[in-house]
Amino acid sequence: MVTVTATATRNQRDQSEVPVTVSVIDREELDRRLVRDIKDLVRYEPGVSVTTSFGRFGLGGFRIRGLGGNRVLVQTDGIAVSDAFSIGSFSNANRNFVDLDTLKAVEIVRGPASALYGSDALGGVVSFVTKDPEDYLGGDGEGHGEVKLGYQGDTGGLFAGSTAAWAGERWSGLVTVGSRKGREVANMGDRGGVGAARTRPNPQDSRGASLLAKMVFDPSAEHRLRIVLEGNEDRVDTSVLTAVSALTDALDGADRQARARFSLQHEWWAPGVPFIDSLEWQIYLQDSQTIQDTLEARSNGTLRQRRFDFDQRLQGLELVARRTLQRGRVDHDLTWGLELTRTEVGEKRDGLAIDPATGITTPVLPPDVFPVRDFPLSTVTGAALFLQDEIRFDDGRLRLVPGLRVDRFELEPRPDAIFEEDNPGVAIAGLSDTALSPKLGLVRELGRGWSLYAGYAHGFRAPPYSDVNLGFTNLAFGYTAIPNPDLKPETSRGYELGLRRRGEHGWMQLAGYRNDYDDFIESLAFVGVNEQGLLVFQSRNLSRARIVGAEFKAGLDLAMLSRLLQGWSLRAAASWQRGDDRTRGEPLRSVDPPRAVLGLAYEAEGWGFELVGNLAARKDRVAALSSGATAFAPPGYGVLDGLLHWTFAPGARLDIGLFNLADRRYWDWADVPGVAADSPVLDRYTRPGRHAALSLRLQW
Repeated sequence: MVTVTATATRNQRDQSEVPVTVSVIDREELDRRLVRDIKDLVRYEPGVSVTTSFGRFGLGGFRIRGLGGNRVLVQTDGIAVSDAFSIGSFSNANRNFVDLDTLKAVEIVRGPASALYGSDALGGVVSFVTKDPEDYLGGDGEGHGEVKLGYQGDTGGLFAGSTAAWAGERWSGLVTVGSRKGREVANMGDRGGVGAARTRPNPQDSRGASLLAKMVFDPSAEHRLRIVLEGNEDRVDTSVLTAVSALTDALDGADRQARARFSLQHEWWAPGVPFIDSLEWQIYLQDSQTIQDTLEARSNGTLRQRRFDFDQRLQGLELVARRTLQRGRVDHDLTWGLELTRTEVGEKRDGLAIDPATGITTPVLPPDVFPVRDFPLSTVTGAALFLQDEIRFDDGRLRLVPGLRVDRFELEPRPDAIFEEDNPGVAIAGLSDTALSPKLGLVRELGRGWSLYAGYAHGFRAPPYSDVNLGFTNLAFGYTAIPNPDLKPETSRGYELGLRRRGEHGWMQLAGYRNDYDDFIESLAFVGVNEQGLLVFQSRNLSRARIVGAEFKAGLDLAMLSRLLQGWSLRAAASWQRGDDRTRGEPLRSVDPPRAVLGLAYEAEGWGFELVGNLAARKDRVAALSSGATAFAPPGYGVLDGLLHWTFAPGARLDIGLFNLADRRYWDWADVPGVAADSPVLDRYTRPGRHAALSLRLQW
């Protein structure tokens, strides 16, 4: 089976032809795995994980080969998803803005990818690709309809969605709508009640909706226009029982996050035009917003209301051109392009303390006097040019892929009265800089299905607006944060060497890599005491890190061994990583322990099943916590899942998943960094016990 990736080189290529490691999870695999969120998405992808937090905010972001957060680029149809930002206990904006049911594929590029994608692709790229009308419409059909219903046992969740696609002589279109609801994610904690000793999840009520609409116009054989509207909204209400204490009688959270985007895309196939065989461009507008409300009832009878608002608005233009040239016995596939972006970011925290008995209200909730902005309103503009050449020698058996990208980025802060009142006398700073990101890849076919590949890639991440001008001053508590206009981009150098084999009955890939990171930005580093006697904090380029690792993937059709095994297959994947903070001389907390996945599957006409073992070794290299306490190192585990799919009638398919069949108690390292080994509530961080999921899809 040929698996095609478009993200690895910005061209449609077989995975065996690209000089990087990339995972492609198509719609069929998403359905078979019963994927409902980004945590499910990487369940069987060693080397990639998704962080979560206990309590209220849940899913965090992707980690690729030990690097995560905003250092991994997440994009939908080439448009970057909003940044994550958190501060304090009541403010946490994540990047989980995509309904996975609107996708036809997800591609995960592992390692630095700034030569094609610029800033934030320091650790890799997660690329969501949404459905198109042509994905449903055959050559003899003018319409398609689909309804999908399902249940998710770990959250008691229900979901429903429908898709309609149609086509005319020149027009085609698609509309996908979805709705979902659920409760808190289950764990293996057994202690209820209220207060810090609780290990069961805090009660939650979640609901969400999504829309994807596309109109496609083909005015001629050389042109295609596509208009896209996409929207996604999630709401979660939480009763934070773990926050109840001698000072707090109750604490409730109401969180909403939404993303909406519009894009206009044009594809032009231009044979005979100088320097261009094809051209694609798109313009887009996107607005992402997170609003989190917190109501706290204090034991003295007062109420505290808090609101966190994080808004990011993105405008952009992307242009990609391609040209194929022949020079003697050497072929060139040139890809070049231009990107222009403008991002406006705003963040505000507000609050009131209310005395119901007297009606007196005050914006003073120590240590804050609301409203506050933790950084000024900011505009970030970017411009980039990139060029890549895929050079084929020796009748295509040797491919050399050099590339270079030039990025220019500028930060323009716009302090308003809210920021200036909270930060008197603090001079904010603008920033502008240029970054060069080269790469070089090589693929050599060795014969009999074997190939060798190697690559070098440079990555960078522009200094974030929230670090350059992170600001707050609290005279009562004796501290202040000051801007740093001298922040440099974070950079990485990635090296990878791999071996692939593809044959009639199986395939495999083995890769080793090393990534060196320089000038990591540490937010709020302590830098001294100022003339007023205040403790001074400032973001600085302080850290260096190195991550080395190896990854393995393989699949085997067991029919090659015996006719009796017709329909049976094996698949396996494994990863090993080691990461070191070279500044402090201690292990990197973001690096996952060794993991492996082994699956045994049977496929018959109309149905099939798979048993999948998910294995992790004990986390044996753990840095001490900032308090000096020993950090919790989760023990190793083995979890067995069962997946079944059955097409029981034409156009009718049932997918069933039974997860953690042995009802094992286990911890995922991505869920527990920062937890002390002697914590009495370790069970609150456990993964769900035995549970089921199912999905029914009807199409016509």
